[in-house]
Amino acid sequence: MNLVSFLKDLFKEDGFVLIDANSKEFVIGKPKKNNPIKIRLFDKSLHYKLLLLPDLYFGEAYTNGSLVIENGTITEFLNMALKNIGKKEINSYAKIIKKIKGTYRYLTNFNLVNNSKKNVSHHYDISEKLYDIFLDEKRLYSCAYFKSENDSLETAQNNKMEHIIKKLNLKPNQKVLDIGSGWGSLAIEIAKKTKCEVLGITLSKNQLQYSQKKVKEMNLENQVRFKLMDYRELNEKFDRIVSVGMFEHVGRKFYKSFFKTVNKLLNDEGVALIHTIGSIESPKDPHPWITKYIFPGGYTPSLSEIAEPIEKSGLILSDMEVLRMHYSYTLRLWKERFLGKKNEVLAMFDEKFFRMWEFYLASCEMAFKWGDLVVFQLQLSKKINSVPYRRDYIYQ
Repeated sequence: MNLVSFLKDLFKEDGFVLIDANSKEFVIGKPKKNNPIKIRLFDKSLHYKLLLLPDLYFGEAYTNGSLVIENGTITEFLNMALKNIGKKEINSYAKIIKKIKGTYRYLTNFNLVNNSKKNVSHHYDISEKLYDIFLDEKRLYSCAYFKSENDSLETAQNNKMEHIIKKLNLKPNQKVLDIGSGWGSLAIEIAKKTKCEVLGITLSKNQLQYSQKKVKEMNLENQVRFKLMDYRELNEKFDRIVSVGMFEHVGRKFYKSFFKTVNKLLNDEGVALIHTIGSIESPKDPHPWITKYIFPGGYTPSLSEIAEPIEKSGLILSDMEVLRMHYSYTLRLWKERFLGKKNEVLAMFDEKFFRMWEFYLASCEMAFKWGDLVVFQLQLSKKINSVPYRRDYIYQ
């Protein structure tokens, strides 16, 4: 099978024109008649690389400029491509290579404390200004909660915090731990709304400094503290534990350790809320491009991979919600803000970086729209009656 025949088999709906590195044109699928999207290749090695492992090499080629999209955007092409691909593997070649790479990565990837710090720093300690360009004013860098598809980013992120706070069923003066506290906004919001004492822990020096400064400005130092530390280094009890967008970085080898640690840190009447990207399918190996360039050490778990470690930890899964489409909407708004401030990005980084992050945001948006990705919100407790037996309290 060559690249052209592979693409023709793949695209059952819509289509585009492929111009290979020899300047030969091929019609793929059913492109629109007027100004169809064109994919132009400038590197002959892509003729076989895009066949063998498109999950890696397409993103690399777009980033380095050896693949160019004409008469359209990367978002438009990926929307069309992932609509055709759906949740299935692209082809048998890619499946085999991904399995080999994924197995090697599993055997060699140890998210111990020092490695975890390096992985977090790779992504979060790039530049403070970068995140101000596309995040909301509270710098919430995780899936928002849309009561309407047309909610603004700020509204949807506030919805998310409110939703999580209600699920925690907080009472004044309780001790709360935020694992992977980011830039501190959730910890601060919990303190403001519930009068609880909150400890936020992060592995990012930039996030720590920003959070501590924010707490000082808001005069909440008697309620909120932040520390640069790993969750495995803690040895105290909490009434509530929350973790948003951190579990993806734990690593498959450490799921048992993570939930056992949550159990150890929770009081007997305690409740935890874990918010994580997940897959609605059986376990699969991580996306090679995202792992290499964006989130080293990251992994998207299937529900089956989470359930057994929870059971063995002694915790009870007291509630679970699957957020569908919410992250696609979130990424769309992030991407639009990012693209709208291209000049500001280029003042800090080069064109290659800009295309890399454009591809990151657009590809993730489409993966949540057409692929197997969702967000799991897992509520955990030690006792069966630690939270009300009806869900009314969440929506009041």
